[in-house]
Amino acid sequence: MIDRQSRYMELQAKLNRFATVTLEDMSGVKLMNRIDTKYLTSIEKLLCLLEMAHAEYMVQEIDNDSNLPYYTMYLDTDEHRMYVDHLRGKKFRKKIRVRRYESTMLSFLEIKSKNNKGRTKKKRIKCNIDEIEKYRDFISDHSPHNYHSLRRCIENRFNRITLVNRHMTERLTIDSCLRFHNLENGNKVILPDLAIIELKRGSNASSPVAQILNRLQIRPSGFSKYCIGMALTDPLLRQNRFKPRLKSIARHTAIVKDYSVWPKECLFPITPPDTWPNSNTDKL
Repeated sequence: MIDRQSRYMELQAKLNRFATVTLEDMSGVKLMNRIDTKYLTSIEKLLCLLEMAHAEYMVQEIDNDSNLPYYTMYLDTDEHRMYVDHLRGKKFRKKIRVRRYESTMLSFLEIKSKNNKGRTKKKRIKCNIDEIEKYRDFISDHSPHNYHSLRRCIENRFNRITLVNRHMTERLTIDSCLRFHNLENGNKVILPDLAIIELKRGSNASSPVAQILNRLQIRPSGFSKYCIGMALTDPLLRQNRFKPRLKSIARHTAIVKDYSVWPKECLFPITPPDTWPNSNTDKL
């Protein structure tokens, strides 16, 4: 049986070795037009990566915490058009979400665009998560979707570590303790032992952490939190394109479908599901 409490303490000890950077210092590393490369690995390999990276990178810290909680809620059409676009391998695609940074309680309505060259662009605006209808023009201006055609599909929570290189030219985010709640059918899934690493940079310039990842045999691997969450929580959706990714996930983590086991199954302290924002499956 995995001793997650000991592993959590080991991770905190490794983070304490990093020099810290503030949220204000990070303002120059937004990288809204960037190349994203994702990697999947186990928490054990993540611990090795942190040990090898602390000399080259700094960790973002807010109120003495460097492992910060995030909440995200995704919007899609009744036909799950954005899910289907990804399933079909469409090169130009969109994701629409509301993200809340729990450490600051700031929320943003975000529209992410992926093009055929692998570049990701993100447009966002501060919002009130309970009044998304006020931002209908933002949605129609930056996506092909009409506000009235969208509904709340799935929400997730995770913990994020953010590293930045000392030249402030690239950012590495590390997400763990990922848990999903499907707002259409009520299904819930937790991935307690998976680490999702995302390298975000403006170009393909040499990256120390990319070399570390290669040494640890952690290979690039696409991962969409929206699509994987939907595939894990809705067995009625087509999943053929995502089946290899789901098998890869199962090699790294248990897939827990019972919220009652959260306190002992999750690596990090988590927020009980009954404190999540009120959401429903009605049209927005």
